[in-house]
Amino acid sequence: MSIKPVIVVHGGAWAIPDSLAEGSVQGVRLAAGAGYRLLKAGGSAVDAVEAAVRSMEDNPVFDAGVGSVLNADGEVEMDAVIMDGRDLRSGAVGCVQNIKNPISLARAVMEKTDHTLIVGKGANKFAEEVGAVTLPTEELVTETARREWEQLMKYHTTVTTLFGARSDVQKEPDPVVQGHDTVGAVVLDAQGNIAFGTSTGGITAKRPGRIGDSPIIGAGGYADNAGGGVSTTGHGESIAKVCLAKHITHLMEGGMDPQTASETALTFMFKRVQGSGGVVVLNNCGNIGKHFTTERMAWAWIKDGVLHYGLNPGDDFNDPNIYQTYLTPSKLPIANWDTCGLFGLDMNANHVTHNNRAADPYRDISRGLPYLHCQIPTAYCGTLTNKQSTMGIG
Repeated sequence: MSIKPVIVVHGGAWAIPDSLAEGSVQGVRLAAGAGYRLLKAGGSAVDAVEAAVRSMEDNPVFDAGVGSVLNADGEVEMDAVIMDGRDLRSGAVGCVQNIKNPISLARAVMEKTDHTLIVGKGANKFAEEVGAVTLPTEELVTETARREWEQLMKYHTTVTTLFGARSDVQKEPDPVVQGHDTVGAVVLDAQGNIAFGTSTGGITAKRPGRIGDSPIIGAGGYADNAGGGVSTTGHGESIAKVCLAKHITHLMEGGMDPQTASETALTFMFKRVQGSGGVVVLNNCGNIGKHFTTERMAWAWIKDGVLHYGLNPGDDFNDPNIYQTYLTPSKLPIANWDTCGLFGLDMNANHVTHNNRAADPYRDISRGLPYLHCQIPTAYCGTLTNKQSTMGIG
C-alpha cells in the first residue's frame, strides 16, 4: 500500500503579539517545507522532523535555539526531544546551554548513547563529544527577549501568567504578558513510520534548572507507529501533570480521530489543572489534528503537496498546486527577518505573486525580495540566479 507522507508543525501556543504574527506564520510554513522536501526525496520521518525543527531553531522569531529566552539569572537553558515511532527510541536534552540546534543534540542522544535524557553540564559535555555547533549567549538571544526579561524580572511575573486561556475557554481572560514557547513537528513518512520532535528555550525569567514538559516523553510529545504522534506546546507544568501527548495517543489507539482527541485532551487539561496549551497530531493513517486553547498558535501542515497554515482560532489558509521555495532565515540579521519571506513558483518555475491580503493576510509574502532560495538543512538566504536551483514541494 502506498503511503503519502505528511508533516505538521507548530511554532508555539501563547499570546503571540501582532508584531510577531506574520513572522510566526512564515516560520512554520518554512519549517513544514523543509521537512516535506526531505520526505518527497525519500527521507525518513526522523530526518524530516529534525529538519523542520532545526528550521525553527534557526529562526529568531521562535523561542528555540536562536531566539531562546533568558532565565532568572540571565542565561539561556534549552530543552529538546525527538522520538522514532518504529521502535520507541528517543533522545532528549534539558537545560543545555549555548547549543545552536538542541534537536540535533537530542537525536545524537538517541542514536549514540543508551540514554533517553541528558541534562545540564552532562548535556553540554556530550555536545562537545559529538561536535555540536555552539553559539555565545549574545547570539542566541534577541533584543526583544532581553527587554522582555527585564520587564518580567522587574515585576516578578511567574510562569503561570504567560499562557492565559482564550476568553472563549474560560470566563475571565488572564492578563496578557509577553512570553514565548515551544516549537515542534510530527511526521508520517512513506514507509509508514511516525516521529516527533519538540524544542524550546524555556519561559522568560524561569528559575535556573527548571525543566517543563518539552523533553519529557509522553508530555512534550510522543510517537508510536501503533497509534500516532503528538507534539505539545503551552504551560509545561500543566502538560506534564496530565501527560498530554500520551493521553492523546491513547485516545487515538482507542479509535478516536486526531482532531477529536486533541480537543478532548486539551479540554481535560484545562478542567483538571487549569492549564492552557496547544497540540499538533497525526495518526498512523496520516489524518491530522491541531487544537489550542491559548490566544494563538502558529501551525502548518503539508499533505498531497498542499500547504495549510494558520494562527488564530478558525484559520485554515492553503496554497494548492503552487510549488514553493522555502528558505531558513538563519543567516539574516534579525531586523531583516520581517522582509524575508517566500515566493511561489509555478510548474514552469515562473514567479508567482500573491496580493489577496484581505482574504489571507499572510499570503503576500515576497516583501520586495524577488529572488530568494534555500538549501536544507543548512539553509541560507541569497540571490536566485538559476531556476534549476529551486526545488518544489509537490
